[in-house]
Amino acid sequence: MRQFVGTICLILTLLALSGCFHSTHEAQRWTLEPTGVTSFSLSRDGRFALMTSTAQGIVLWDLMQNKQLAEFGYQDPDKNTVIASQISDNNRYAITATSQNFAVWDLAWGQAEGLWSISDGIIRDVDISNNGQKVLLALSNGKALFVDLGTGRRLEFLAHREKVNSVSLAPNGKFAMSGGNDHNAFFWSTETGQVLNEFPHDHRITRVELHRSGKFAFSADGDDTAIIWDLSTGEPKSELQMFHRHPNFSTARFSDDGSTLVTGTPGRRVESWDTATGDNLGRWLAQEQQNTRPPSAVVYDVAIDPTGRVISGTSAGIAQAWIAD
Repeated sequence: MRQFVGTICLILTLLALSGCFHSTHEAQRWTLEPTGVTSFSLSRDGRFALMTSTAQGIVLWDLMQNKQLAEFGYQDPDKNTVIASQISDNNRYAITATSQNFAVWDLAWGQAEGLWSISDGIIRDVDISNNGQKVLLALSNGKALFVDLGTGRRLEFLAHREKVNSVSLAPNGKFAMSGGNDHNAFFWSTETGQVLNEFPHDHRITRVELHRSGKFAFSADGDDTAIIWDLSTGEPKSELQMFHRHPNFSTARFSDDGSTLVTGTPGRRVESWDTATGDNLGRWLAQEQQNTRPPSAVVYDVAIDPTGRVISGTSAGIAQAWIAD
C-alpha cells in the first residue's frame, strides 16, 4: 500500500511539473501559410509579419488587421530558398537572404530596393538598420560583413576564427554584435571595426542579440549557457535559469525597456525571461506543422506587442500570441 501511494504521489508530482513547464495560454492564432515557410520575421511591436514560402514567395502581413498587405514574389529569378530575414527596428525596411544573395525591401512602398550577391561565403544570418542602407551579414567563412548600401562602404570584421552563426545590428547601424563557432561573441563598432567588448563562451555561439537602445546584449551557446550582458560595464547582468538542456536558441528579442527577453528554439519552445534575474516568466509550445514527420516547428522570430503579449512566428507558417499565466 505504501509503495502504491508513493507511486501515485510521484505521478502527481510529474504531472504538476509538466503543467508548470508549459503554459497553454494562447491568446490568438494566425494561420498564414499552412504549407510552411522557410523564413518568418516579426516587426518589433509584433504587428507585421514577413514570410517566405515556396508557394507564394515573400509576403507581408498585418497581424493587427489580419490581412495580407503585399506580395513581393520571389527574391531572385531562380527562386532560391530564402533562409533568413529581418524587419528594421522602425518597421520601414526589411532584408531577406538566400545562401548567396540578399535583397532589401521598402515595406512602406511595397517594393525592392535592390539585390546583391555574396561570392566568398554562405550567408547564415542578417540584420538591417532603420534607414535600410546598412546591413550586417553572418558568413560561413568566419567574417561578419557590414555594408553601407548608400555609400558602397564594406567592412569585413575578421575577429572570428570560424564560421559566424548570428549577428545583430543597432537600429542606427553604428554598432554590431556577432557570435560564431569559435566560442566568442563580439560587440564592435561598424565605423572602425574595433572590438568594444568580448564575451567568451565554452561552446559555439548560436544566438546573439542587442537591446535596441544599447543597454544590454545577449549571447547563448550550444550547451547550457545563455547570458545577458550589461554593455555599460561589459559584465554579466544575469544568466538564464533554464529547465532544459542544450536549448540552441533560434531567435531572441529584448523588450523596449530591456526588462524582458523573449526567446524561441528549433523545438517549438517560446519563453520569456526577467533580464535582471534570469528567471523564467512564461513558457509555451508553438503549434506544430501537421504535414511534417514528425510534426514540428522552428520558432523563427519573437516579439512583444504593445499590450505585453509575446508573439511568435514559426516554420509552420503560424503566428501566435501568448500571455503568461
